Amino acid sequence: MNKPELATAIAEAHNLSKATALDIVNTMCGAIVAATAAGDTVALHGFGTFERVHKPARTARNPQTGDPVEVAAKDVPVFKPAGAFKTAVNGRVPADA
Repeated sequence: MNKPELATAIAEAHNLSKATALDIVNTMCGAIVAATAAGDTVALHGFGTFERVHKPARTARNPQTGDPVEVAAKDVPVFKPAGAFKTAVNGRVPADA
């Protein structure tokens, strides 16, 4: 499922126009990205948590030559799915559904 398909599903479920639903999806995604980039944790109950994690600098190896390569420190976005999400993906119905 991509963004337009998600917007279509939301539009049909809530009797909205596809344009309005797509605007809602884009706004939600933008808010999650902005909050995570600012260092905030975004927790959506029953879905999961988005957060920014710092990865320190390290020395890696070039697999072709074996030479050491310095990898710079960076911040990366991380998504941790909620238990209900994991349960649904594994084919079981969550207890609170």
